[in-house]
Amino acid sequence: MPDDRDDGHDTDRNASVPAPRFTGRGAANEPRNRFTSRQVERDPDAFEPEDVRPETRVHVDASRTVLARNQSPDVGFDVSLNPYRGCEHGCVYCYARPTHEYLGLSAGLDFERQIFVKRDAPARLREALSKPSWTPGPIAMSGVTDPYQPLERRERVTRGCLEVLADFRQPVSLITKNHLVTRDLDLLRELARHDAVAVTISITTLDDDLRASMEPRTSSPSRRLAAIRALAEAGVPVGVNVAPVIPGLTDPEIPSILEAAAQAGASFAGTIMMRLPHAVEEVFASWLETREPARARRILARVREVRGGRMNDAAFGSRMTGEGTYAEQVRALFRLACRRHGLEGRPSLSAAAFRVPGRVEQARLF
Repeated sequence: MPDDRDDGHDTDRNASVPAPRFTGRGAANEPRNRFTSRQVERDPDAFEPEDVRPETRVHVDASRTVLARNQSPDVGFDVSLNPYRGCEHGCVYCYARPTHEYLGLSAGLDFERQIFVKRDAPARLREALSKPSWTPGPIAMSGVTDPYQPLERRERVTRGCLEVLADFRQPVSLITKNHLVTRDLDLLRELARHDAVAVTISITTLDDDLRASMEPRTSSPSRRLAAIRALAEAGVPVGVNVAPVIPGLTDPEIPSILEAAAQAGASFAGTIMMRLPHAVEEVFASWLETREPARARRILARVREVRGGRMNDAAFGSRMTGEGTYAEQVRALFRLACRRHGLEGRPSLSAAAFRVPGRVEQARLF
């Protein structure tokens, strides 16, 4: 696959590649890929202007299937659909960053700019839904990428998949941080007619300065609230995900985020405690030392506190919520604010209207 890091020498795999603070990107470093020993170091004094504003590189992902089965009991879906690999949003805490290491790339800058596009996803999805073996339970979009990342404006893969889902009346839940979801109100409204869609807008902070640094290519908080309002007014079930909660940094905002989302029209809410698997720890810690140097040590200590002394907890039952007194206080604050603003409960998606287009009409000819 394309990779611009083909020349170099073997180095210590536990060291990181020095890099400048990239403009418009979340990662300020390139953590070592845990699966490879061959690494490349560039001279930090030899960066050209284009190195400081690295462009997105698009690759075609020719996967034969687009639906992935989930085996985790604490994830609220059995099947997911990811139109992309990698995400331009560049969130410094993103748990999905290490998935790029399976492609021989880095969980740092590579995850944000080396984007793999499944342009055949709508066709592969149509094939999957047409099979007699398909059971029309809810599909989640996405899971390890944002279906409405900036590249979707041009590629329109997510919209193509939604067209298929609407055609089949296949239930789907979407989660995004991008106002671009409102572009597809026509398809979402059609699915909502059959109780076959729910949209969740993720809001981590209402501080746009913090958002711009932590989630550089996402929509602003005001635009995300505007998306909630537009979806609600269109009759599309919409909620808010206060996620991830960064202990010691964003947890005080939980009540205000839920209040703002409820006022915009959100009808349900969820939350996830931040965890930092593998190389994400290095990406986040590097960002934190630059953004919040005076509070960095205390925030990282809080992360360890809710993760049993570690930066990551992959155990089912606790990886989404954290553990310990501080984590329970955060959950209690969230539950109280949800009750206060009427954000309890989630919509149930229905597959009652599911159909395979053309199958009934063809049967009538014989």
